Amino acid sequence: MIVTLTAHPALDRAIRLDAPLQPGEVQSATGEREDAGGKGINVARAVAAADRETIAVLPLAPDDPFDAALRATGIAARRVPVAGRTRTNLTITDPAGTTTKINLPGASLTGGESLALIAAVVDASAGARWLALAGSLPPGVDDDFYVEVIQAVRAAHGASAPLIAVDTSGAALRAVVDRAAPDLIKPNDEELAELAGGGLGGPDLPDAVLGIARTIVPGRARAALVTLGARGAILVTGDGAWSGAAPRIRVASTVGAGDSSLAGYLLAESEGAAPEERLRRAIRYGAAAASLAGTQAPRPLDLPSADVPVSALD
Repeated sequence: MIVTLTAHPALDRAIRLDAPLQPGEVQSATGEREDAGGKGINVARAVAAADRETIAVLPLAPDDPFDAALRATGIAARRVPVAGRTRTNLTITDPAGTTTKINLPGASLTGGESLALIAAVVDASAGARWLALAGSLPPGVDDDFYVEVIQAVRAAHGASAPLIAVDTSGAALRAVVDRAAPDLIKPNDEELAELAGGGLGGPDLPDAVLGIARTIVPGRARAALVTLGARGAILVTGDGAWSGAAPRIRVASTVGAGDSSLAGYLLAESEGAAPEERLRRAIRYGAAAASLAGTQAPRPLDLPSADVPVSALD
């Protein structure tokens, strides 16, 4: 089973244009869709689409309209009652696949609500293979919230605690890497550079990514899956590093592509796949998500059949 935590869920509203976005002008849209979103929910949706057991844990007010969109996904969810309402994220995509995002702030969590959320994650994680902590943190919680979650889960379950993957950025990611020793982190190249306090300089992107990742893996995280968008992804573990190229696709929306990449990796690892195949599956899932409109979760039949070349870096 794969459990996810989405501490800062969002209703993803996607709008499609028939021409490039023109700031300051009035434009007509060709279509729109709404999806229950947030990184952890996106991961859970992709896992459920592969017919694997999953539980999505999230804060949600009993009367929040977001619950209708969440129920439409069909995923099992553990709702922790809170007072605030779920935020809305707006995505505008033009015919070339260029995406503009406007993310609204969510409601603050109180101290009691944060503790209840941690308790729900601990309970849901019993017997799970993976726990994925994914997304930004809501107002009202400290930057080390994910550290607190990891410590609580490991203290409660001991040797049977699930493997823990973290997909976040900024101060929250730094806190996890510095203090919590996750089993996997999944930054993109910009988030990895921010974590290192600099840019990815040099003409060779894989070497630059590997150089930074090796300051983290395996000492402060057991593995790093670094997504590079159209350039594929890189996997770094204590045993080696691999680079994979992305297949050519027609981009519909990049929203949630990284979340689907994480889902693909977790699914492959849960099946006992070798590192190269975990990376290949992650890239296929990310590409499939990018080829779908809105924030749709790819199904196995949506995965591109084209070869995904994977090569060792060191």
